[in-house]
Amino acid sequence: MDFKIYGHEMQYLELELDEGESAVAEAGAMMYKTEHVEMETVFGDDSSQGVMGNLMSAGRRLLTSESLFVTVFTQSIPAKGIVAFAAPFPGTILALDLKEYDGKLICQKDSFLAGARGVQVGIHFQKRILTGLFGGDGFILQKLEGTGMIFVHMGGAIRKVELKKGETLHVDTGCLAAMTSTVDYDVQQAGGVKSMLFGGEGLFFATLKGPGTVWLQSLPFSRLAGRMLSGHSQGQGEGSVLGSIGNLLGGR
Repeated sequence: MDFKIYGHEMQYLELELDEGESAVAEAGAMMYKTEHVEMETVFGDDSSQGVMGNLMSAGRRLLTSESLFVTVFTQSIPAKGIVAFAAPFPGTILALDLKEYDGKLICQKDSFLAGARGVQVGIHFQKRILTGLFGGDGFILQKLEGTGMIFVHMGGAIRKVELKKGETLHVDTGCLAAMTSTVDYDVQQAGGVKSMLFGGEGLFFATLKGPGTVWLQSLPFSRLAGRMLSGHSQGQGEGSVLGSIGNLLGGR
């Protein structure tokens, strides 16, 4: 699948489709398309068979904050077709081939933007209670499976880290965007009581243990939304348990 990614802070993705070639995307993500690219709205993820399969697929998508429906775009004539999709907030669109990652990636919820037809959007449960409660995305993450290209959107700038076997990285829970299924993901208390109360980094951070690949984002959507809602307040990080009380103590 040929593609181009345009823009910097606010990116969009343009796919080039041959006759009969299809791509799937989140409902409402389309930016523009050429005349002979046909659209079809599908209940579920377009990979399930039968009524029960579609219902299960739609349920999995709902749990990962995706729409119950996807849109399938297909080029209908023997010529090149174009369809483009816009990112929902400032960040980076990544093009990843699932074949390079054993056909599966674990991502934050609501990260899938578009992909080759047949890519399945499922759920990945956090088995550890603390990881589910304090891991930033709850007990459920997004699981992307298949053999084709996928395009995921992550907030801000992206850092790709290759972890060797046994190597451990500590990450703010909101900054973990994606990882391969081989990475061991857990949470750990973030320092002592003073750090937890006044450090602004939250109560816990994620511990990622290799081997595997992880992608980190510099601007989680929760951080962006929190800054906007608080009127660009400074000094107390979005993870501080004091919140607005801490701002008052700081003289703001």
